[in-house]
Amino acid sequence: MSIIENPGDLSTALQILILLTVLTLAPAILILMTSFTRIVVSLSFIRNAIATNQMPPNQVLIGLALFLTFFIMAPVFMEAYTEGISPYLSGEIDLDTALTSTMEPIREFMFTHTREKDLAIFLEIRGEPMPETKADVSTLTLIPAFVISELKTAFQIGFMIFIPFLVIDMIVASILMAMGMMMLPPVMISLPFKILLFVLVDGWNLVVRSLLASFF
Repeated sequence: MSIIENPGDLSTALQILILLTVLTLAPAILILMTSFTRIVVSLSFIRNAIATNQMPPNQVLIGLALFLTFFIMAPVFMEAYTEGISPYLSGEIDLDTALTSTMEPIREFMFTHTREKDLAIFLEIRGEPMPETKADVSTLTLIPAFVISELKTAFQIGFMIFIPFLVIDMIVASILMAMGMMMLPPVMISLPFKILLFVLVDGWNLVVRSLLASFF
């Protein structure tokens, strides 16, 4: 005698299992397959460049990074839902087709922001030939290539963020040495000037605008 007599019960059980699996992997999916990595690293560079320790706090930076990620990825997620999830829930396509259709917009987003050099590293390590089309690249190979590409871009943005604040530190340190005040930490004196500069140029607006522009 079959344990599950009604096939509909099996379908419902599988849907619940898939949903729980997706929810479990949601943080990793959000971090590694979206714009979150570039955004949160860039925002962290701002705090380190200004040297404000834990201001803004981690909760604020991560929250801002999450909402910016949702803003950037909304068209991608909507396309993934329309092409894969919605037809599957309507019974128009099977599970394998739904997974492929759902991943296609996300893969296209990752391909757009992945450097060929980074992708070639993982293809070479796995001993795979250079693909002729994007469909020949597995998602497991694409994800780490996308992540290191995002990290490189985030560090480039961080370098540009550090430059003006580094200039302020150098100027303050030179003035203190010229005045013979070597025992006074230059960071303590330069901190208000860096905050003032960041406020005067509307730094948060500029950084967020630059981050959004880098994806659109």
